[in-house]
Amino acid sequence: MGNKKKFKGYTIDRDVSWMYFNHRILQEARKPEVPLLERLSFLGIYSNNLDEFFRVRMASLGRVMASDAVSKKEQRKASETIDIINGLNSEYIEEYNIAKQEIFDELAKHKMRLLNETELNEEQQAYLKNFYYTQLNGSTNPVWLSEIKDISILEDNRIYLIVKCKAAGEKKSKYALVTVPDDIYGRFITLPKSEGFDNIIYLDDVVRFCLPLIFSGYSGYEFDAYSFKFTKDAEMEMENEADFSMMEKISQGVESRKYGDPTRVIYDKSMPSKLRKKIIKKLNIQYLETEVISGRYQNNKDLGDFPDCGHSELKYPKWNQVMKPEFTTEGSILDMVRQKDRFIHMPFQSFDAYIRLLREAAIHPEVKEIKTTLYRLAKDSKVVKALICAARNGKDVTAVIELMASFDEESNIYWAKRMQEEGINVIFGVEDLKVHSKLLYINSKKGDIACIATGNFHEKNARRYTDYLMMTSRKAIVADVANVFSFIKKPYSQVHFKELLVSPNAMKNKIIRMLDKEIKNAKDGKEAWVKLKLNHLTDNDMIEKLYEASSSGVKIDMLVRSNCTVMTDIKGVSDNIRIVGIIDRYLEHSRALVFCNGGKPKVYIGSADWMPRNLDNRIEVMAPVLDEDMKADVIRTVEYGLRDTTNGRLVTGAGNDQMQSGEPFRSQEELYKAYTENSLNKYDKSRARLTAMSWRACFVLLS
Repeated sequence: MGNKKKFKGYTIDRDVSWMYFNHRILQEARKPEVPLLERLSFLGIYSNNLDEFFRVRMASLGRVMASDAVSKKEQRKASETIDIINGLNSEYIEEYNIAKQEIFDELAKHKMRLLNETELNEEQQAYLKNFYYTQLNGSTNPVWLSEIKDISILEDNRIYLIVKCKAAGEKKSKYALVTVPDDIYGRFITLPKSEGFDNIIYLDDVVRFCLPLIFSGYSGYEFDAYSFKFTKDAEMEMENEADFSMMEKISQGVESRKYGDPTRVIYDKSMPSKLRKKIIKKLNIQYLETEVISGRYQNNKDLGDFPDCGHSELKYPKWNQVMKPEFTTEGSILDMVRQKDRFIHMPFQSFDAYIRLLREAAIHPEVKEIKTTLYRLAKDSKVVKALICAARNGKDVTAVIELMASFDEESNIYWAKRMQEEGINVIFGVEDLKVHSKLLYINSKKGDIACIATGNFHEKNARRYTDYLMMTSRKAIVADVANVFSFIKKPYSQVHFKELLVSPNAMKNKIIRMLDKEIKNAKDGKEAWVKLKLNHLTDNDMIEKLYEASSSGVKIDMLVRSNCTVMTDIKGVSDNIRIVGIIDRYLEHSRALVFCNGGKPKVYIGSADWMPRNLDNRIEVMAPVLDEDMKADVIRTVEYGLRDTTNGRLVTGAGNDQMQSGEPFRSQEELYKAYTENSLNKYDKSRARLTAMSWRACFVLLS
C-alpha cells in the first residue's frame, strides 16, 4: 500500500497531454527540412484534430461543468482544465498563424501563391464569372439573417459567410448568411497563371467575388463578407427503448449530433462587434466554452488538399508499397500460412497481401466459415466485397461490426445493411462494450487460420498508418481467436485464453504480471527492461506499475504517439523512463509490447492502448509473436523508433517536447529502405532460381 501511495499523483491531465501532442504536429509544420506542401498538410492535420477535440473532449468537459450529478471538485477540475486548454490554444494559434505565413512566403519563392478576390486580373475575373455561371450558380443560396432564429441547427464545421448588404444612401444594412459549398467544389480553385505564378484562390473568396452575381437584382449595393464557423458537441443521444434495434439507436444518435450544443465559435477578427454578438445570440446558447478570434479563413483542415500545381518536388518523394515476394506467387497463401506465420507491416508493405488471403478463402472449397471484426471500413471496401463473395460462394460468414466507431457510424451502418442483404450474419458488437479488436478467423478442412492486426482492415488507412498484421495457423492462437468470437456473444462469461491477452477479460492483470516479473528480475540483479509502442497511455494503474518498475531499476523505453499522462525525470519515481513521440509522414498506429523476460524477449502486438476504455470497457486483443522472423521485425521497429533523432521528440509531460539528440536517424525512412532492399534481394534470388531452372530445362531438351 505504501508503494502505491508513493506513485500516485505523478500524472498530467489527459486532455492537456493531448494538446501537447497536437503541438508536436504543429512543430512539424515549422521544420524547414519538411517539404513545403507536407508542412501545409501538417497544418491541416493540426486543425482537423483540434476540431474533433472540441467536438468531443471539450464538449465532455463542458457537460461535467454543467451537470448536477458530479461533485463540486470534479466541476472545478473541469473548469481548470478548460482554462489551461484555452490558454494553450491561444498560444498555439499565434504559432499556427506564423507557421502558415512562413509556408506561403516560401511557396511564393517557388512561384505558387494565393490570391484573394481583390487581386485578380481581367482574365481571372472572367474565369471566375464563367465558373459561377457554369457551376457555382445554384449552390450559393443566401438566407436573410433576420429570418434565422437558431443558427445552431445548421451543420457545424462548415464555413459560413455573413454578408453585409448596404445600398448607397441607406443607414441600415441587410445581413444574409451564405454557406460556402466546399463539399461540392473543394476548398481551393486553381486560376489561370499570371506573372509566372501558379495562382490559387480560396472558394470563400470566389464567393466574395461573385456576391454581385449571387445577389442579382440588388444593383447599387455594396457587399462585405465575414467568415465564421462553429463546432457542436458530438455526443450522441440514443433512445433505450427495447423495441429499437442497435442499428436504429445508432442512426438516431448520429441524427442527434445535428442538434448538439455549440462548444466553440471561430470568427473573422474584422467582423464588427455588433454583428458578432448577433451571431452568438442566434447560436441560441447560454454559455459558450470558447470564442476564438481568427483570420479571414476558417477550416484550415483543408490545407491538406492544397493543389500542388505539378510541384511534386514540394512533397515527400513517393514511397511505393512493397509487395512481399511470398504473396506474389500463384501458390496458395492459406497453405503458406500453414507452413509458417506470415506478416505484413503497413504501409511499408502492401495491404493487398491480406486482400489476397481473404479472396482465396472466399472462393476455396476447403473453407467453410469466415468470421471477422470490423471497426472502420473504407468507402469502397475490398474487404467487404471479399466477404460478400464468400457468402455468395456458400461460406458461413459472420461480421462483427462496431457501429459506435466515432464519426464512422454512418459508413458502418451502410456496410452493415449491405452485408445483411447478401446473407452475411452481421453482429453489432456489445452495448456498452466496444469491439475494437482486429481479428479474422478462417475455418478450413485443411487447418484453421487466424489473423490479428494492430489496425483496422481498411485499405485507405493501410496506406497512411503504420500497422502490423499477423497471419498464423498455430492451433492455440487460432483456438483463442475462435473463442474471442464466442466471448463477443457472451462478453461477461468466464472464458480462458491460453495465448491471447483479451480485455476486459484478463489483459490488464496479465500485463501487470509480466511487469512484476521484470521488477523481480531487477531486484535480483538480473537484466530487466521493457519496450512499449502505444498510441495512448493514460491508465493510472498501468502508470503506477511503470513507476514501480522504474523505481526498482527496470529500464523502460516507450514510443507513445498521442495522449500520455506520464511525467518523466522524477527522481525515485520515473528516472528510468524515456518516452519518444514520433510525428512523420505516416501516422504511428501499431501497438507492440516487448518484455526482456530474463533475456528471452516476449513480444505482443494488438489493438489495445493503455487507457481505461481499452483495458476495462472494450474487447481488445494482444497476441504473442512467436515466429522468430516477425519477432525480430517488431523489435527492430520499436528500437528504430526509439533511436529516431529526426522526427522523434522526448515527451516529458511538461509540454516542452524537444527533438532527441544524436546522429540523424529517421525511423520510418530506415524501415522503408530495409523492406525495399529485402524485397529486391528476395526477388533477385527468386529470379536467379528461375533462370537456373530454365537453363537446366534447356540442357535436358538439347541432350
